[in-house]
Amino acid sequence: MTEGQGGVAADRRLHVPIHLRWGDLDAFNHVNNTSMLKLLEEARVRAFWVAEAGDTAPSTAVIESGLDAGALTLIARQEIEYLAPVPYRREPLDVQLWFSKLGGSSIEVCYEVFSPASDPERTLYARASSVVVMVDAATGRPQRLTDEMRDAWSPYLGEPPAFTHRR
Repeated sequence: MTEGQGGVAADRRLHVPIHLRWGDLDAFNHVNNTSMLKLLEEARVRAFWVAEAGDTAPSTAVIESGLDAGALTLIARQEIEYLAPVPYRREPLDVQLWFSKLGGSSIEVCYEVFSPASDPERTLYARASSVVVMVDAATGRPQRLTDEMRDAWSPYLGEPPAFTHRR
């Protein structure tokens, strides 16, 4: 098993391919910092929300979505360290996800955003983490993680990203 840069064995990470859109770029011809948040959001949705009929999803996709699901996923905190500009590419970025914490009603999702998997020399563009809280849609109160969530996500537990430019 090889270790990823975030302290998680590479085969214990979710690899979510995310395509860029032309509109993700800014005037400097690279992905805008706010667009990176949307890319991470898209990776989370694909990794954790139950697939619609006819779609496929990884075994970690155990959260029901939609207004009638009964639970919401709210972002409590996010941190991103930008390491290199992300140029426009036709091939999807390789967004790698894992967990550093499964709490009572929250999870810490960790990410590393790499150049496409087809690149012979991979570039790490960004590392990030998000604290996601499960909330009861009716009451707005935190809702405990289910056994199904814990079972699906526990194999992907590891150390948080090693942010290098933190003060």
